[in-house]
Amino acid sequence: MYEHTFVKVELSSFKLAPARDYHKIVREHEKRDGSSFRYLLQARGYGTPAFYELIFKRKMDEEGG
Repeated sequence: MYEHTFVKVELSSFKLAPARDYHKIVREHEKRDGSSFRYLLQARGYGTPAFYELIFKRKMDEEGG
């Protein structure tokens, strides 16, 4: 069984700069529990990105935690 954690990182509408340091978020999750991750980029109606969603996945132990 796997546990998933979703972290949303908003992008500014003008420069499309992330509101939070996503590199730091990835490093923190990796240090804490060695989770792997993927990302999803959500677009606005006219095609520019609105936010990143970082999806972290880690295997749960047999007891479920």
